[in-house]
Amino acid sequence: METGIDNGIVTVKGRLPVDATVEKLKGALEAKGVTIFAIIDHSGEAARVGMNMRPTKLLIFGNPKAGTPLMLAAPGIAIDLPLKILVAQDADGGTWMSYNAAAYLGSRHRLPNDLLAALAVVETLVKSAGA
Repeated sequence: METGIDNGIVTVKGRLPVDATVEKLKGALEAKGVTIFAIIDHSGEAARVGMNMRPTKLLIFGNPKAGTPLMLAAPGIAIDLPLKILVAQDADGGTWMSYNAAAYLGSRHRLPNDLLAALAVVETLVKSAGA
């Protein structure tokens, strides 16, 4: 598994095409009872206005039971919630998944360490999607 981190964003190479990765993530989220608030199809929107963009989709999801304690402890984290995973294709046809690192968000919002597990769920989801 290829992984990198830059400015608090973890990027992991996926094994499946973008659409298949998004479907796998959706299935994993639904199986856990997590709400998918939106899937933003950046490349689809680009095509709609006559522009070409490699497949790029953003999943926005969360669970109020997990997120609310974070926002009570550090109200500013609401700017980074709900959680997100970006799934994008690179110029070589590879798929990459990117998300905010739990430690980065914890540090950015001065969260107590015992609350970081609610943010670390993204890493598990990315692994389940074929990283």
